[in-house]
Amino acid sequence: MRRILSFSAIICLVLCCSGCINEKLQGADLKVGDRLPDFSVKMNDGRVVTDEDLIGSVSCVVLFHTSCPDCQSTLPSIQRLYDEYAPETVRFALISREEGAEEIESYWTEKSYDMPYSAQESRKVYNKFASSRIPRVYISDKDGIIRYIYTDNPIPSYDELKSCLESLIR
Repeated sequence: MRRILSFSAIICLVLCCSGCINEKLQGADLKVGDRLPDFSVKMNDGRVVTDEDLIGSVSCVVLFHTSCPDCQSTLPSIQRLYDEYAPETVRFALISREEGAEEIESYWTEKSYDMPYSAQESRKVYNKFASSRIPRVYISDKDGIIRYIYTDNPIPSYDELKSCLESLIR
């Protein structure tokens, strides 16, 4: 009986940890070389950001959920990059997947983040980018063409992301 309970607990833990990352539903699966999809999101600072707003500058679109462990590992690097490059050199759009503003604001406060974000309680915007997996980091050139994509495997390091941005800024 004890083995069954232990095995059941392990299975539940694995399913819970992977559930936030790899929930496959119908959606796009953008690739390097694709153009950013048409989207429009309202940011927590009141601005509306669209794909067209990102044209003319290198951009970094991040799709996340604050309860996802891999997102939690990625967001500190994004904050560092935001501090270094936004808003003049790189335009950032952080967009949640099925998470409301209250939860994000609480997490942002706890972590002392100041990056603007868009709370999306559905997958409508997310599905324009992907069908599964978070985090997702899309780095695009000044023409809105995706040049780099990172997911949770492997989680991108600060240095990797910085190198990608620098290669497009030059």
